[in-house]
Amino acid sequence: MAKRDYYEVLGVERGADDAAIKKAYRQLAKKYHPDVNPGDKDAEEKFKEVNEAYSVLSDPQKRSRYDQFGSEDSPTASGFEGFSGFGGFGGFGGIDDLFNMFTGGGSASQRRNVPMQGDDIRMNINLTFEEAAKGCVKDINLSRIEVCDMCKGTGCKAGSKPQTCNRCKGTGVETVISNTAFGRVQRRVECQACRGRGQTISDPCPKCGGNGKIRTTKRRSVNIPAGVDDGNVVNVHGQGHAGENGGPAGDLQLVINLKPHKLFTRRGADLFIEIPISFTQAALGAEIDVPTLEKPVKQKIPEGTQSGEQFRVRGMGIPYVRSANKGDLYVTVKVEVPKKLTDKQKEILRIFDESTTGREYEQKKSFLNKIKEAFGG
Repeated sequence: MAKRDYYEVLGVERGADDAAIKKAYRQLAKKYHPDVNPGDKDAEEKFKEVNEAYSVLSDPQKRSRYDQFGSEDSPTASGFEGFSGFGGFGGFGGIDDLFNMFTGGGSASQRRNVPMQGDDIRMNINLTFEEAAKGCVKDINLSRIEVCDMCKGTGCKAGSKPQTCNRCKGTGVETVISNTAFGRVQRRVECQACRGRGQTISDPCPKCGGNGKIRTTKRRSVNIPAGVDDGNVVNVHGQGHAGENGGPAGDLQLVINLKPHKLFTRRGADLFIEIPISFTQAALGAEIDVPTLEKPVKQKIPEGTQSGEQFRVRGMGIPYVRSANKGDLYVTVKVEVPKKLTDKQKEILRIFDESTTGREYEQKKSFLNKIKEAFGG
């Protein structure tokens, strides 16, 4: 089967710049990385496909050749895939190897020894409403790949050191001669003896087996800044997987899962709360206690307050992340109609109602006027 178009694999347009290609690659590589999807063969194949696409599109020369010959809808590309007149090119492992055969490639193998940053680790962390609002220190179990503390990443047993590869003489690549439809040609490929590193280990470290890295699980404390919200990502620099060839470690990305609060809801840095008040408090006015995340505050309820009216308490919301400023608290009052009245209370209300003239109820008066207008008086 023909391979998928590399631009399609990374989900970018053909005219995408290097930054867009790199960004798309990093996102997909994290998504399908074997450490994130252990035992998932489908994810493993997609991870290989993404890396193959990026190895071509990130290299200006390879990308230029691919744009000219490698698209699945290009007549030239289909010729390379089948080429029935010469028995095909199945033995070359793909169009990239085909061009390397003529150009003496091997740049991928040479890049193997370049320092590379380690992969990021992404994990969820649960916080209470108060922990997110005020900030906290959380202990987590962090599983990651670290440099072996016994051999310091060399992969060698104490007292020994890596040896220059006898097969490639330390270059990391070797020359392979092949008989093709065009005659006898040679190409440079990754050295099979040292896997492109240019060095071999004859006496491996007993702890890491010569890999130079080990997987550890440790209890770690992480600082969560005040003001984080549900879905936010807190980045902890340098706490991801160890890098390659002396490169820096990746980052730890903590995705915030926020538990709801029994009283408050949140929109950004602002808090919202509903408070029931009595008919008497709404009619005559009152001063009520309003709970906040810190301490109760007083709020004046003006005479004649209607159900659903909202009051703003400045500076009593959530802190903005890494800032001394805070959002506000919005208090919505709900007028509660009393139930289970005594006979005396009912009589008092009847007397009150009989004493009204209608001017006391602005909304009722306005509604009656609308009815008259709608039905012609």
